Amino acid sequence: MIKNLRRAALATALLLAPLVTPTPAHAQHRPAETYTLPMAASVHLLPLAAEVRDGYQRTSFKHWNAGQNPTDGCNTRAEVLLAEAVEQPEVLPGCKLSGGRWWSYYDARWLTSASALDVDHMVPLAEAWDSGASQWTAERREAYANDLAVHPSLVGVSAASNRSKADKDPAEWLPPAVEITCRYTAEWIATKLRWGLTADTPELEALTQHAEACPGTTVTYEPAP
Repeated sequence: MIKNLRRAALATALLLAPLVTPTPAHAQHRPAETYTLPMAASVHLLPLAAEVRDGYQRTSFKHWNAGQNPTDGCNTRAEVLLAEAVEQPEVLPGCKLSGGRWWSYYDARWLTSASALDVDHMVPLAEAWDSGASQWTAERREAYANDLAVHPSLVGVSAASNRSKADKDPAEWLPPAVEITCRYTAEWIATKLRWGLTADTPELEALTQHAEACPGTTVTYEPAP
C-alpha cells in the first residue's frame, strides 16, 4: 500500500514540479533554494529505511554551541528564545534572560519565564541518529543540533510538552494542541527533507494519514548545506 502511495505521490510531485519553482532563501555566505510541495507529495520523498539506534549517545551531537555571534555570550538555546519571544526579555550579563513572554504552540500555553521553556529539536537527536545521522561527521551533527538557519529545526516550547515528546516520531506522539497537527507534521517532514533523513514504515504510514487529513497543507524546506 505504502509503495503504491509513494509512486502516486512522486508522480504528482513531478507533475507539479514546473509550478514549484525554487526561490532564493536568505543566506549569509551561500546560495540557497527553498522548495514548497503539497504535504501528500513531500511525505513520500522521504527515503524508507529501518531505524538503527546502535551506538547513539546524546553527546554525539554537540549542543548548545556559541550560536551565530560567539562574542555576545548567547548560545543557540538563548538565540532561539530571543528570536521567538512575543515580548522580548531583558538580556542580562552572561545572556541570562529576565522576563519576556513566549507562546508554546505544542500545548497552546503562554510562558513568562525562559526557564519554563525547552528548545526542542523538531526531529529529536536520537531520531535523527536512527534516520541517518549516525553516518555523519561530528561537524555535521553539531550543525544539525544548532540549526538556526530555518525556523522549524528548533522551536521553543514548554518543558512539559518537550519532555512528553522525548525522542518519539509522529507515529508515537503528536502535540496535545490537536489544532496544530497539520503544522507540526509539515514541520517534521520539512526537517527530515532538509537534512536528508529517512523514515521507517510506521512513521511513513502515520505521515501519510496526516497528509490525507491535511489536504491544504504544504511543506516548505531548504536543503542543508
